[in-house]
Amino acid sequence: MNLIDFGTLIPFVLITTFTPGPNNLSCAAMSINFGIKKTINYMYGVVTGFFFLLLLCGFFSNLLFIAIPSVEPIMRWVGAAYILYLAYSTFKAGFSFKEKSNRYLWGFYKGVLLQFVNPKGIIYGLTLYSVFLSPILGNPLYIIMFSLGFVFLGFCSIFIWALFGAIINQYLHQIKLRIILNSILSLLLVYTAVKISGIFS
Repeated sequence: MNLIDFGTLIPFVLITTFTPGPNNLSCAAMSINFGIKKTINYMYGVVTGFFFLLLLCGFFSNLLFIAIPSVEPIMRWVGAAYILYLAYSTFKAGFSFKEKSNRYLWGFYKGVLLQFVNPKGIIYGLTLYSVFLSPILGNPLYIIMFSLGFVFLGFCSIFIWALFGAIINQYLHQIKLRIILNSILSLLLVYTAVKISGIFS
């Protein structure tokens, strides 16, 4: 524990966790469209999937790092495609209010699935344990404790973004305004997908 540089770990975790990304943007979009109560199952899926992802990264960090060069391009394209699907669903949700439809409401399993096709999250977990937390890799208890801590921060982040979406929802009484906001969130998700795909890197 004494070998961990918390001075660099804490800023890295906070910045990565609370800045816009697939989890934060999708939770905000769902809350805008359906309210925070209907979004909560999706949020539970996000943090559950994220917890298991972090455990895998912690327990198999060295093995995954060896495998990453061969699977990373595929992982990036699969992740980008799924995030584009989320972007499409977000955009279409803006039109569903005419029918009061829950067709584009994402649930628990979609939240879990997003974690395992999101290269940003996978690389984040690998970076955490391989770069910042390598001294604890041999201790399962520490890996579980740190993973729980990161998941708690992750939940705080998506809850804040969802709360932001719910607050905005109270002021969006016109369908045109909802469509505009959903379009903006969709474009942000598309931008995220393009960055993840590595097309312009």
